[in-house]
Amino acid sequence: MHPAGLARPAPPLYLPSMNELSPVRPERQRKPDWIRVKAPTSAGFAETRQLMRRLNLATVCEEAACPNIGECWTKKHATVMILGDVCTRACAFCNVKTGMPRKVDPLEPEHVATAAAEMGLEHIVITSVDRDDLPDGGASQFVKVIEALRRNTPSTTIEILTPDFRNKHEAAVEAIVAARPDVYNHNLETVPRLYPTIRPGARYYASLRLLETVKKLDPTIFTKSGIMLGLGEERLEVHQVMDDMRSADIDFLTMGQYLQPTPKHAKVAEFVTPQAFQAYGAIARAKGFLLVASSPLTRSSYHAGDDFAKMKAAREAKLAKATA
Repeated sequence: MHPAGLARPAPPLYLPSMNELSPVRPERQRKPDWIRVKAPTSAGFAETRQLMRRLNLATVCEEAACPNIGECWTKKHATVMILGDVCTRACAFCNVKTGMPRKVDPLEPEHVATAAAEMGLEHIVITSVDRDDLPDGGASQFVKVIEALRRNTPSTTIEILTPDFRNKHEAAVEAIVAARPDVYNHNLETVPRLYPTIRPGARYYASLRLLETVKKLDPTIFTKSGIMLGLGEERLEVHQVMDDMRSADIDFLTMGQYLQPTPKHAKVAEFVTPQAFQAYGAIARAKGFLLVASSPLTRSSYHAGDDFAKMKAAREAKLAKATA
């Protein structure tokens, strides 16, 4: 019995009971078989790395220790990280270096466009470190990169993954939206309860408002956001994040397994099974997202080009159904 003799409340209606949906508690952070990937060794991987070095470009693939780097770089897909490789924040999940960043490279936009042209990219993802030291948070550099890509590779579709532009996001977001990227991504990363420990420099509802602002400024731009699972979140908290995202009219949700990059980072609370990811994905689709990617190895820019094509097709199908 609860205090004051009250009966316990009835459990939620949705309670997965299959054994395979149970989380796997990590033993000494050992990864289960479904999260293991092969070390990259292909010629395509080496060529992509050499190109990034020659153009003095950073990638989130390397800096964030992405498990999919071998697959993506072999296919000559890379997520370029602008504004340097040093972040002004120290999130508990992120492997990017923290400290005082260098000056913004004025040649960076043209280098990104050159990389896109040489790799023959049909779709490119541009992200950045947090630059709280800059008056606009680095928004103007995003704009310059988009403009350089439009000039040099006009057929390449552009997806951006921005920081939250804390304390300056209205003007920053307006400038980027005016440059018209095809996809605007900003990750919520985790549930609100875990923000103080996992994402202490950010605010959950500010991130939601950022994406809502993008949609209000230009409804034709696809909006996208992602969260990591395995940080200690509860199932109903994940459902609430989905509802919050839909209230902000976010089109695309990604969900992937959090992996601890170094011993100093937040520990993995659980390895969420592939079956549980499938269940979360089914719920998200039922809530009305245009597209959902949910698996242990899903990352924000994983298969981004293919997913963009799927989003376009889903939107066209939705519009056709509405006008039929």
